Amino acid sequence: MIDLLASHHTYLAAMLLVAIGVYGVIASPNLVKKVVALNVFQVGIFLFFISSGYVAGGAPPVAGHGDATLVSPLPHVLILTAIVVGVSLTAVALALIVRIYAEFGTLDEGTVREVVE
Repeated sequence: MIDLLASHHTYLAAMLLVAIGVYGVIASPNLVKKVVALNVFQVGIFLFFISSGYVAGGAPPVAGHGDATLVSPLPHVLILTAIVVGVSLTAVALALIVRIYAEFGTLDEGTVREVVE
């Protein structure tokens, strides 16, 4: 069991980041902290996908490598696209938070809910 955990330490780090992100979203009433926690969650998912695409001793998928084990570029391409989407969503979320603060004068989720109702 210890060998399995030692060989997959990036998976453990990814699950730790996901757990911290989920906890931050659930536990924090501050909207900015929720966005930061979502970004931590997102980084955990990115690490998981990149780790799953790793091949020990793999060669880049270019012509001329003969019988070498090739690494699939698909996880890396998907993560690159996800990073761009994540940055865009973070910018939109922070812009909405600025508008919420300008309108209600607070970033506390509970207070905003009380004011809206």
